[in-house]
Amino acid sequence: MSTRAVEPWTLAPLKAFVGEAGARLVLLMTPAGQVLAQHGFSRAMDVMSASALGAAIMASTGEIARQLNQPPFAALTHQGVRHGIFLGGISTGRGTIVALVVYDLEASSLGLVQLFFEQLATELDAASPKDPVPKQVLAADFERELTDSLNTLFGR
Repeated sequence: MSTRAVEPWTLAPLKAFVGEAGARLVLLMTPAGQVLAQHGFSRAMDVMSASALGAAIMASTGEIARQLNQPPFAALTHQGVRHGIFLGGISTGRGTIVALVVYDLEASSLGLVQLFFEQLATELDAASPKDPVPKQVLAADFERELTDSLNTLFGR
């Protein structure tokens, strides 16, 4: 399984997390769904779909919490028959990073993922450049940037 990063500072913490938590698939992305790093995906379309869904879930649950005057969810989880899914936010010097983690229930557990997620959060915060990225709703060259990011992730 390959691990690749668009942002090089995310690579070492991601590799350590995958090894320790026993994760099958991992995406690190911005809250807008821009992928920073990935592990285990073999197709760009799968990365795009998962990042869009992960970002949408985080945004919609955040809005539900806001409307209920509650703090946002720290993490969301789902456990199926063979796989579990963990979705959580990480605060770093570059802003929030969303982590989407899929794990096999035979090789890992929610407890392991949560334990090593805290370590991942600490390592990403320590490794992140401290200059915040300016917010843009949608860059003029969004499609080119998306294509460049996917090409980098998949070594094209």
